[in-house]
Amino acid sequence: MSIEISVLRGRIENAAEAVGPLWPLRTFNSANPLSGFESLPFHEAVQRAGHLFRGRGYPAADLFRRAWERGDIDPEILRRHLRDAGHDLAPSAALDDLPRRDPTPDEPEDERLNRIMSKWLAAFFDHGQAAWPMPNRSDGFFASWRILAPFDRDIPGIRQTSDLPSTKLDAFIEALDGVPEEEWETIFTHHLAALPGWVGLIRWQSRGTAGEWEKAKPITLGGYLAVRLTVARLLGEPLLPEDAPANGEANPDAQTLPAVVLAAWEETYRHRLIDDLTQPPSRTGVDGTGDRPDAQLVFCIDVRSEILRRHLEGLGSYETHGYAGFFGIPMEHESYAPGGGVGERVKACPPIVDPRHRIAERIAPGCEHEAEAYNDWAGIEGTRRTLLKTLKKDVAAAFGFVEGSGGFYGIAMALRTLLPHRVFDGLKSLRERLPGPSSFTEVTVDRPDAPDPEDALPLGLSPEVKTVYAEAAFRLMGWTDRFAPVVVFTGHGSQTPNNPFKSSLDCGACAGNPGGPNARVLAAICNEPAVRDALRSRGIDIPEDTVFLAGQHNTTTDEVTLFVDDEDPPVDPDALKQLRDDLAAARNGATAERVNSMDDQMWTDATRETERRAADWSETRPEWGLAGNAAFIVGPRRLTRNLNLRGRSFLHSYDWRVDDSGTALETILTGPLVVGEWINMQYYFSTVDNAVYGSGSKVTHNVSGKVGVVQGNGGDLMTGLPLQSLYVDDETPFHDPLRLFAVLHAPVERVDMILNRQDTLKRLFDHGWVALAIMDPEENDRVMRYQPGGSWAPMSADEQPAAAVLPDA
Repeated sequence: MSIEISVLRGRIENAAEAVGPLWPLRTFNSANPLSGFESLPFHEAVQRAGHLFRGRGYPAADLFRRAWERGDIDPEILRRHLRDAGHDLAPSAALDDLPRRDPTPDEPEDERLNRIMSKWLAAFFDHGQAAWPMPNRSDGFFASWRILAPFDRDIPGIRQTSDLPSTKLDAFIEALDGVPEEEWETIFTHHLAALPGWVGLIRWQSRGTAGEWEKAKPITLGGYLAVRLTVARLLGEPLLPEDAPANGEANPDAQTLPAVVLAAWEETYRHRLIDDLTQPPSRTGVDGTGDRPDAQLVFCIDVRSEILRRHLEGLGSYETHGYAGFFGIPMEHESYAPGGGVGERVKACPPIVDPRHRIAERIAPGCEHEAEAYNDWAGIEGTRRTLLKTLKKDVAAAFGFVEGSGGFYGIAMALRTLLPHRVFDGLKSLRERLPGPSSFTEVTVDRPDAPDPEDALPLGLSPEVKTVYAEAAFRLMGWTDRFAPVVVFTGHGSQTPNNPFKSSLDCGACAGNPGGPNARVLAAICNEPAVRDALRSRGIDIPEDTVFLAGQHNTTTDEVTLFVDDEDPPVDPDALKQLRDDLAAARNGATAERVNSMDDQMWTDATRETERRAADWSETRPEWGLAGNAAFIVGPRRLTRNLNLRGRSFLHSYDWRVDDSGTALETILTGPLVVGEWINMQYYFSTVDNAVYGSGSKVTHNVSGKVGVVQGNGGDLMTGLPLQSLYVDDETPFHDPLRLFAVLHAPVERVDMILNRQDTLKRLFDHGWVALAIMDPEENDRVMRYQPGGSWAPMSADEQPAAAVLPDA
């Protein structure tokens, strides 16, 4: 049998589309677990994925029942959806007819094969957790496995390496002998979908952004399949088991009852949101005119920012804007390295964007003394860590180290468990006495005179690029004049110990990293006189007295840290103090709202409670992250300024009046909105079936190779969010699994023009992954909702339900 490599590669690539990429824990990114099915209507996609992954695609009956009892499903809307779908049921009867629980799927026939492959993949992908790494990994997965496979007693029939195929192609030839080519893709799909976590990690690495990781541990889907099919042959297992879910077919015309109830739940929320947006009280407030505000703050569009923005605006003359948290800088961030070494490099832009620049932290002029003090401490700390690692892993010293250090570690554990407040205070005091690199470094926004020709990414930014990024930021926000004396670009990050999924709480627009470095870059650019002169010639007039600052919002404690030299501040000290005082007051209000939503009790000092959560190593719910997200609003702040959106809406600033070509809106829809859809779908599917699409309970998590999390002592990598990020307890959800609702303040013709150019974006709306409505400013903000296929229908006031009431039985 002969196989044409190009045909084989094409079949593998087609089969792999069913499995989405999975980022490692260090930069865990939100992604739609059904991203490979987005070319299909949502209902058909969840059916096909259900067959393939054995997962539920709609909320369980108890989730719907809770929403009904809270009044979140309007009876009339549900009645209309039932009638339109051909169900002759009353709303309460429909809820009673919902299946209570999906039957637990049987263990797959090839579970033994899955366990063996998970074991080998864990060894190959290990990123420093194992004391003895798997040898020969740089040769690739198939080659390194082939050398060691004779030592694996779980695989029969191998006595020596020569018993195995010599190459990957030989492995496929032996495995597919006698199998018609038209069946290959089905076989490959089954074997790739059998371990969507590990395969998703392979897909992430194959995107070409893994850098040194990829060079040290090269693996391809072809290499993985070559090993898996060889092991399956040696185990005597069929290439396609009889229960293979890849054989399942979807019925696109079937209107299942859960799909109908979900649509009614979503429409109820969407109508009520539109009703709030169109009420006269919400049309007042800052609209870009009037008196000059004391300060303007630009936050990430993240739903957690909405709460803090609302509280801050109520305290004084403040104006806030929303912009994707990487602040438009497609960069790789190189952190400061003590002693002049090379710092850690991390991607600091969205997953769908490739970095174009490298921004490094360097010692700022006049800060050499602070850097020297930090270097001394960092050197001592580095020596301590190295010594402890050696003692713990050294065969001769391990037992004595455990005996001698047990008391110390016991006291430390007791403090972290019983007195986490004290731990937080101690760490804060230490940071104040020995500030981190952000206090004595600056970001390198200028290109060096002699760039490194061997570095793939250029260091710094050219003068022309600086102006382009600054202009893009202001135009996307519709902000071309009326600048306050102080403008703060505010990134965000989370604070939590002992949390493998910490990066899922950081900035998704920064690839799961904090957004402070990006804020520092944009602030530095906008403070340059040359950039301001160039912007002025392009119609963006920044006053001479305007100073741009950078900050970072801690989403666990709601504290905002301003990166300012207090000894020589660039703004009036009194104004800076007032801003900090108001940020602290806004923090108190935001933490009270956020913490009380997490617990039944009312906290007398919510701010202190958030500090406990930030320091408590046993805290399973340090914060809710983006749980609750349901809407993406693009428009001026005046539409939402006086509304309590309960931290459920992404808010992106936009002014249609300064975007004649629609370029800014198109960038928002093809960038931030798409990332928002990924986030929304990850939260949706992790909620409706946490065991399959989520990560299960944190209680039984184990980190595998520092790259992912498994349940128990092995198996597939978990692909979604843990149960505690979505549920108040094992049965009560905090996140409402609703598909994203995009509301645009823009003319309908402009939106049509963009959709006609962006087929991928249009499919998300046509196929029901995202719902779309516009408030047309050329029609007195008349609300129109998008209909699949490209038409628009009015979302009239008489269709909207009244205020939420508990439904009758």
